[in-house]
Amino acid sequence: MGFWQKLKRLFTREPPARDLARSEGSEDPDLVAEAIDTSGGPLKPEHRRLALRDERLWPKRKRPRGRRGERARCFSRADAARLFAATLRTRDRRLRDLLVDEEQLARYGLPLWRDEAALAAALELEPGALRHFSIHRERERAPHYVCFRIPKRSGGERLIMAPKRRLKAIQRRLHALLVSRLPVSEHAHGFRRGRSIRTGAELHVGRRVLLQLDLAEFFPTIHVGRVRGLLCALGYSFPVATTLAVLMTEAERQPVELEGELVHVPIGPRFCVQGAPTSPGLANAICLRLDRRLAGLARSLGFVYTRYADDLSFSGDDPAQLRKLRSLVARVVREEGFRLNAKKTRVSRAGRAQRVTGVTVNQVAGLSRRERRRLRAELHALAQHPASPEERRRLAGKLAYLAMLNPAQAESLARRAPALREGRP
Repeated sequence: MGFWQKLKRLFTREPPARDLARSEGSEDPDLVAEAIDTSGGPLKPEHRRLALRDERLWPKRKRPRGRRGERARCFSRADAARLFAATLRTRDRRLRDLLVDEEQLARYGLPLWRDEAALAAALELEPGALRHFSIHRERERAPHYVCFRIPKRSGGERLIMAPKRRLKAIQRRLHALLVSRLPVSEHAHGFRRGRSIRTGAELHVGRRVLLQLDLAEFFPTIHVGRVRGLLCALGYSFPVATTLAVLMTEAERQPVELEGELVHVPIGPRFCVQGAPTSPGLANAICLRLDRRLAGLARSLGFVYTRYADDLSFSGDDPAQLRKLRSLVARVVREEGFRLNAKKTRVSRAGRAQRVTGVTVNQVAGLSRRERRRLRAELHALAQHPASPEERRRLAGKLAYLAMLNPAQAESLARRAPALREGRP
């Protein structure tokens, strides 16, 4: 090597590379080194999120011979313990050193939190308290959630994991600051301000055929990795995205006695639990691409699409396209990381009762004729005989529900119970 080549090599910094010789899960087992993309370009093709990386997490350059002394510290001891803890581990090497993309956050109108200290200040917490709630523990002595099961209408039980008081307050603040601002599809009608089962059902009124599908294990499918990936794509750094994802997810746990101590160990991955204030909004944001793909597919076949939580509804006037629609929907759902519950697939034609999220949509959105007749009989009995306060409140709630769905139907029935309508005891 000539003099000028040596001089150029001395002053030219080679692109950093990761040593993969001892790494597990590599796509290419023969690959022993991987160059790190330091261009700052898009994280993925056709994406606007930039791959801005933290140089402190890059592999360290070999020290020249004869040079002694300690290396300069890149992290404090507390920060190093946090960054290299099990909670922040990932197999995706493209995410591990991601920094915040401020332009991407501004593009979506999301709050700017450069690090965990800024996040703790926004949540009005001390950094130590934030880390207490955002650590995934394999042995949890005092769980942050209260777990119980309620029966399902279709049979079986539904697991509810309700956060305790302090964590629930944190999640409610996160919902106000972050989750309520996440981008959501216009085809989602559940858990959104100004949307309801009525708005989702009205779009399907008077159609010749109605197809209803159900996403199996909807909330458990939205695991911590998907939440973290969403937040990284929206512009947050990997440490902040991971902290947020852990704060808003939890794993189902089982009490076990280990070494004479009762601990709660996870029996699966962390996911968006039913009972957390942030889960519905996160689910809608995760389903953004699913909703757009299904809506485009439905439109191409002459159908209309809406989603309420895990209920997918398609309606149209060409029954001949139904078989093709079902096949393509199943493929899209699979590609987006969900699966269909075949037991809850229903096809309703115009000659039979058509219901979307409990709302009859054959001619107008509202209650079915049988339900209105039953409610009319109950109101007639109320007008003839005195009823308990509980019974009056129950009927008032039914009327209010019908008024939300169809004010004309509710007004017609309310005339039969003027005392209930006027609120007299």
